[in-house]
Amino acid sequence: MMIESSPHILYQRLKEQIESMGSVLVAFSGGVDSSLLARVAFDSLGNKAVAVTATSPTYPWYEIEEAKTIAIEIGIRHILIESNELDIEEFAQNDNRRCYHCKRELFDKLKVIADDLNITHIACGTTVDDLSDYRPGMDAAKELGVKSPLVEAGLTKEMVREISRMLGLPNWDKPSFACLSSRFPYGTEITEERLKQVGMCETYLRQLGFKQFRVRYHEEVARIEACREDLELMFANPALRNEIAKKFKEFGFTYVTIDIEGYRTGSMNEILIKEG
Repeated sequence: MMIESSPHILYQRLKEQIESMGSVLVAFSGGVDSSLLARVAFDSLGNKAVAVTATSPTYPWYEIEEAKTIAIEIGIRHILIESNELDIEEFAQNDNRRCYHCKRELFDKLKVIADDLNITHIACGTTVDDLSDYRPGMDAAKELGVKSPLVEAGLTKEMVREISRMLGLPNWDKPSFACLSSRFPYGTEITEERLKQVGMCETYLRQLGFKQFRVRYHEEVARIEACREDLELMFANPALRNEIAKKFKEFGFTYVTIDIEGYRTGSMNEILIKEG
């Protein structure tokens, strides 16, 4: 007998939520949350569901390629648009409303596409877990009437992974990823050169086989946050640490540090909590 929190029941709950929309345009990054949203939207609404991905200097090329692959796997119509948040002065200056400026621009663009396609609703992959973090981008979603079906269905990140695994989505266990702008302390200007610098470092760690990590930018210092497994690997292997330091210095950093607290979501928001 299935209990109410089983993946099957949760899937049906989300499906009913999306079916009630009639048509939906999904803000699709290719991450676990938006992939499940796109899959269930396609299951529920067929060609009345469309996924849109914005290419940007803040997202590495491999994330865009993965989004394209997942969309093909799902079968949903997939549209790529160009976006450059660096053209937004407030975003580039990196104030503590950075994500609001980004999402406001994105959702404005998605609304134009939705209107052109006669699609009634825009939806994003926010989960219940996101509500407990500092997420000014959600303010932009509320202002423009963007739906959060995963929240409305009461789904946490763990539930999203369980349903995705049940459905056979290949990225059900993909590590969380946030755009590269989240690697910069508030008040530090974000430039294309700096984004490339951080992106090259993270691509290198990815090529080494590291799973969950962030490279935080602090002017001359690169601060590596990594999950426990990756930290243990680095601490146990001095030669590997030396190679990482050497490579990061080739990418333009003067100093390379490992954060002993490890990877944690939204670590750049810790200064806001401290100040509050």
